Amino acid sequence: QVQLVESGGGLVQAGGSLRLSCAASGRTFSTYAMGWFRQAPGKEREFVSAISALTTNTVYKNSVKGRFTISRDNAKNTLYLQMNSLKPEDTAVYYCAASPSGAISSVDRGYAYWGQGTQVTVSS
Repeated sequence: QVQLVESGGGLVQAGGSLRLSCAASGRTFSTYAMGWFRQAPGKEREFVSAISALTTNTVYKNSVKGRFTISRDNAKNTLYLQMNSLKPEDTAVYYCAASPSGAISSVDRGYAYWGQGTQVTVSS
């Protein structure tokens, strides 16, 4: 069992930046693949980015490539999402998720554990 707590969301103007953090409990964080998903009002939850457990391979949703960077600090049991050049369409609740398999997945059924989410609002 792992517990995930996101932080770092907020209100920012278009073109601005935010860094989301996801603090994980437990000793097995380094063995989990981790992902970020988001859900805008009235829309389904969608994949944003993921990072593998050991090789630190990464994958991104096309619309955030070049603007968002996912990273992890296994010593701190923390996952990050650096978001630059934010756009109003990035407005959503952002969730981090953990996959015990250690393999990257871009679908939410690939993840067993989820945080409570953090709100990101980008004004135009």
